[in-house]
Amino acid sequence: MPSAIRPFAVAFLATALVVSGTASYFAFSPERSGRLDFWVLAVVPTVILAVIAAAWARREDHLREWLSPRWGDFSRGLLGAVGLFLAAWGVTHFVAPVGSPREIWLVSLYGQIGDPRGLQAHAPAVVAVVVAAAVGEEIVWRGAVTQLLAESVGSRVAWLWAAGLYTLALAPTAWSLGSASGLNPMLVVAAAGGGLVWGGMARVFGGLVPSILAHALFDWAALMMFPLWGPPR
Repeated sequence: MPSAIRPFAVAFLATALVVSGTASYFAFSPERSGRLDFWVLAVVPTVILAVIAAAWARREDHLREWLSPRWGDFSRGLLGAVGLFLAAWGVTHFVAPVGSPREIWLVSLYGQIGDPRGLQAHAPAVVAVVVAAAVGEEIVWRGAVTQLLAESVGSRVAWLWAAGLYTLALAPTAWSLGSASGLNPMLVVAAAGGGLVWGGMARVFGGLVPSILAHALFDWAALMMFPLWGPPR
């Protein structure tokens, strides 16, 4: 039965929101476009939060359950990544098509990440960063945040609350990626969609391995294999 939320839960949820929100705002600020400190701010705070979350989960006997592989995890992760990528492709091509005033949303987002040729030249490092970010975010948001929320709101809806908080944590990017034409909601929309998909996978499959795989594969596809926007080649 749901109970009153514990002080540790309040502290961790607040810290995750503040740290992730602040880091995302400064990471996606225009002055860090294509720079190393963009990647540091985008990934390192999440990894630190994940270490704290993993230490708590290990003490509470959750970590093994979260990270134990099961038969079919890779297939589930691949299907999740494909489904999410198709949804993202639909959103970007119908909401912010090339030539529309809203194309600037994708231009700003991909411009912040850096020159695709530079990323391809450092593919092993990009793989490491993508995996670290995916593992970290899943442990924090689909793992610790969802588990802590489940203690007070119940497991049936905790993953939905966690998706909402994950989206809220990335809301500051609407301002940092914004332009003279207004706010840029693209990363916020992506967080909402990803949070629901990955949270739903963790809820249905009872572990984080499928959602980690889906998260990492989606990020890799959107960054390196099939970018949702890019300059003419």
